[in-house]
Formats: sequence, structure tokens, C-alpha cells
Amino acid sequence: MTGKDRKSAEPRPGRWKRRLAWVLGSGCVVAACVAIRYYWGAEPASAEPQEAIAEEGPRAPAASRTIPRPTSASPGPTQKVAALVNGEQITRQELAQECLRHYGKEVLESLANKYLIVIECRRRGISVSQEEVNVEVERWAKRFGLPQDRWLKMLKEERGIGPAQYASDIIWPMLALRKLAGDRLAATAEELTAEYETRYGAAVKARLIMTTDAQKAAKVRAAAAANPASFGDLAKEYSDDTASASLKGLIQPIRKHAGNKQIEQAAFGLKDGEVSEVMQIANQYVILQRESLIPAREVRLDQVRTQLEEAVRDRKLRDVSAKVFQDLQKKATIINVLNDPQLSRQYPGVAAQINGNNVSVLELSEQCIQRHGEEVLEGAINRRLIEQACKRQNVQVSEADLDQEIARAAMAMLRAKADGSPDVEGWLKMVTEQQGVSLEVYRRDSVWPSVALKKLVGEKAQVNDEDLKRGYEANYGPRVRCRAVVLDNFRRAQQVWDTARKNPSAESFGDLAEKYSIEASSRALRGQVPPIQKHGGQPMLEKEAFGLQPGQISGIIQLEQDKYAILLCEGYTVPEKVEFAAVRELIYEDVHEKKLRVAMGQYFQRLQDEATIDNYLGGTSRAPKQADVKAAARPAKTPKR
Repeated sequence: MTGKDRKSAEPRPGRWKRRLAWVLGSGCVVAACVAIRYYWGAEPASAEPQEAIAEEGPRAPAASRTIPRPTSASPGPTQKVAALVNGEQITRQELAQECLRHYGKEVLESLANKYLIVIECRRRGISVSQEEVNVEVERWAKRFGLPQDRWLKMLKEERGIGPAQYASDIIWPMLALRKLAGDRLAATAEELTAEYETRYGAAVKARLIMTTDAQKAAKVRAAAAANPASFGDLAKEYSDDTASASLKGLIQPIRKHAGNKQIEQAAFGLKDGEVSEVMQIANQYVILQRESLIPAREVRLDQVRTQLEEAVRDRKLRDVSAKVFQDLQKKATIINVLNDPQLSRQYPGVAAQINGNNVSVLELSEQCIQRHGEEVLEGAINRRLIEQACKRQNVQVSEADLDQEIARAAMAMLRAKADGSPDVEGWLKMVTEQQGVSLEVYRRDSVWPSVALKKLVGEKAQVNDEDLKRGYEANYGPRVRCRAVVLDNFRRAQQVWDTARKNPSAESFGDLAEKYSIEASSRALRGQVPPIQKHGGQPMLEKEAFGLQPGQISGIIQLEQDKYAILLCEGYTVPEKVEFAAVRELIYEDVHEKKLRVAMGQYFQRLQDEATIDNYLGGTSRAPKQADVKAAARPAKTPKR
């Protein structure tokens, strides 16, 4: 990388970074085809890896037979250094170990699954050409109305799937499974007719009322039957389906073979203006009113047969390919060597055996790097920054320190055991499941940075009398009972605020929260949120809340960029009668921990700001701001090959 190539590089959001933010902040240590990705792992740019399986013939002992890589996609590392952190190397080998530690298990499982498809294709003489892959990529782009370059860009930005990975991990296996499925994907005459009727046949324009209350449904249906012209108003007032209720019950036209059969039969069986009986669909009760019949389109089946066959095949692909894959799994012999210490010693360098063929650890580590390398490297860089700071200050972190931090977190977050000791086992079970990581990764990526940063910060987190006073008010003072609507658009916030101002009742405000709030909890609870306390970390929100009287609506409060809140005050809680002296020690510990977390975050940010980092995997470099001019004038260091 030359000086010309240097650019500012913000860390890519990833598991390690999220974990570090969790440590510092909380105090607690595409398209339908994308779904197919479940079955296989990452693969290099080669679109068709069928040559990756050894030829059939006399077999070598299981420990020595391997699954060779395609020549065009050899995994051999071309760069031995993945990054330089203040001049100190993070080698590709170190990165590979980190990737295996974080993702080895899941990537191995998906890689083994993919090779089952490869093996079966080789056995049956099936191949998928690069041209077929290119055509399929273009087809999917057109299905979403995008040029191919924009489609691939969207996949990269929104799904984190690069073009090569998309072609190899999603499109190639999908085409391979399609060929393996053979006639099972072919559209029958009945399926073609049904698809034709869905797309081009008659449809019913209708309105709907839906509720989970059977008695309410019966009452509303009786009112609608007595006065069909009132159906829209009844839907607006009583329907639990807010999307259609806001349109007086109007829904998308009902087509044959496209949804619930009971609803379709009722819609096509009604006369215009007629109201259906109450239909129970799962745990919901539905009432329809037919408005009119939309005539069928004048399109002959033979004119659209190709498109219909393609639609039927695509719809069947997921279920049929899953069945094909399940059959392959039933017949397969897969031995996971990586996660078995005894087998790992017996077969060094082998990650797994698939039907007697070996997948090497090198192969697996390269797969992990290709899929997760950039994310894991950012975590390794961040850890190296902390390690360097510890070395400069002669700070050491022992296993006992980690155990002590885990016990502290367990005591803070969970109920203690009967003997008063922290429930460490319960905490570790909960936190590893919550983060989706192993115990080793949790200790290394969450607990270790927390302990190291605490030691590096030292006594910088001082607690004074004003801090204790604020802590007492926050924990034991009055709180505002509110409902809240949270929005991500200022214009929409203005519209919601105007509506709320005209009718500031709890019921109306709850309707607005249920319809517009972007936060799932406030939406589900009709705007109800935990009482707002003083000194909770959101001064603008707190100031507005504590300035309200019961029944008053706040102004629009900007919480952060593109995030706004509107509050309805429902009253105040009664402060707890607790003497300050009785809880002073608890408050001190709570405030000190919070201030310590802030100091840790600021310290870590300073380490990042002052670092010189060359990320060769991501192709980025960054240097301290004061050194920007000098850095731009000199080429970046080139790692040894």
C-alpha cells in the first residue's frame, strides 16, 4: 500500500467490537436465495469447486487422503502480515488462529455441508459453469429491478456478502442443488395453472376486520351485517390489524392460490357488498367484505409459460433442495476432528473427514479468514492496542483477575446463591448464550479487555459528593411515568406530535405508539416505557420529562441523529423512603463502576486515536491526526512476503 492509497479507516462493525462496546457500556462482562446459505460455508472466487474432490479410485488411508483445492483458488497466503499496529505485526497465522477460535466450528460445519454437494456433483458428473453462475447473478439482479453492479453492491453493504462469495457460496450451490434435484423441480400442469390464475386470473377487492377476541368478532360481524356500508368505519375502530384499519379495512386484492384457502374461498364466494361469517384463522378471527371482482387479465398461458415455470421452480427450490441435502447428509460420514482433542492429536493438520476425505485446518482457516477475516482482524488490532498499553505500563492480567471480574459481574447481574456467593455458573451460561460464543472467547474478548482497561485507568474514576447525590436521586428519587413514541424521521415526528396534541389521551397516544414507534418494546406495549429517572444519561430527555405535568405531551426530543421521541406524562412515582446513609456504599459502588466504564471508554478511544495502523487485509491505514500530513507524504510500510 502506498501513501497515495492511504485512507481513513473506521473499524468495521463486528462481533469483537460489539463485545468491547458491551464491556465498556453496560457493566456486563437479500433475497430468497440468501437463505440457502445455511447449508454451506465460504469459498474463494472460483465459482465451481467440483474439482476439489479427489478422483475416485484406489483409496489411500483416511488420514492421508485430502480434498485438494482448485488451482485457480489456492488458499496459500500471499501476505504473511495481516496488519501493523504501531509497527508491531499481526501475522496471518495469528489472524487464522483468531478466526478459528471465533468461527471455526460454524464454518467447518457449513464447509463440510458444501462439500457434500461437491462430492455428489462429482459422483453424478454434474458441473456448473462460470457462465451459468454469471447468468443466474444477472437474473436475480433483474428480479429486484437493479443493475447487476448495484445488486452486488447492495449485497455487500447490507448483507456483508462480496461478489465472489455470493457467486461461490450462494449461486453455485443453488444451481448445483437445482441440477441434483432434476425433475423434482419441474412444474406440473396443475402448478402452472395455479400460478397462472394467481398472476393473471380474477381477484377480489375486499376489506377486512381482524381481532383475537371471538366475542368482539361476533359483535362486530353482526353490526357489519346489519349495515354493510359501515364496514370501513367498523374496521377503523375495532380491527387489530393496524395496517388495514388505518385504511378502513382495505387490503391487497385477494388472488387464488396466493394465501389462506379459507379466506380465498370466502372472498370468491361472496357477492359484492356482502359480509362473510367470522372465520377463525389460527388464533385470529377474520371478517371480510367483498367490494368488487377484478376481472382476469387478457394474457394467454402459452405467452407466459417460461416465466411461470421459472416462478414455480424457484418457489419449489428451497423445499426440494433441502430434501436433496438431507438425503446427502443421511448417507454421509462426517468426522469432526477439529473439536475432538484426541482425534486432533491422531490426525494433525486435519479439521474434518468427509466420506473418508480430509479437510485440512489450513483450508478451514483460510475459509474463516475469507468470510470473517476483516471483522476478526479489527478485534485483534484493538486487543493489540490494549496489550501494548499494558506492556508500557507494566500491567499484567492473570487468570485469577479474570475469575474475579466474572464473579463481580455475576453478583451484579444475577441473584446470589443461597450461601451468598455469586452465581458464576448461571452467569457464564447466560452470557455465552447471549453473545453466542464459547467460554474461551468470552474470557478472551469480553473479560480480558475489561480487566486490562480497568487496571490501565487505575484511580482516574473519582467519586465526589455531588456524584453520590446524583446517584441517590437517580436510584431513590421520583421518576416520571411516561408513554413514548420513538421515531427515526423528523417529518413523521412532527405529524405524530400534531396528532397527539389534538387528542392527548393515553388511549390515543397508545394507538400512535403502536402504529408508529420504531422501538419494538414501546410499540408492543402501546408506548409504555420504564419510568424516567434523573441523571440516567439522557439529559435532554430527562429535562423534558421532569418538566411535564400529568396529561401533558412533550415537544419533539432529539435523542440522537435521526432518532426522536415524544412523551406523554402519566404522573410521577412516589420516592422510596431510604436514608442516604443506609445506601451510601451501594451508591458509591454503582457510581464508581459507571464512571470507571466511561474512563475506560475514553482511554481506549485515545489508544485508537494515537495509533498508527496499517490493515493489509482491509487495504486501509490510519495514523494520529497530528501526523496526517507526514503520513500522506511517505509510503506505508510493506510487510515481508
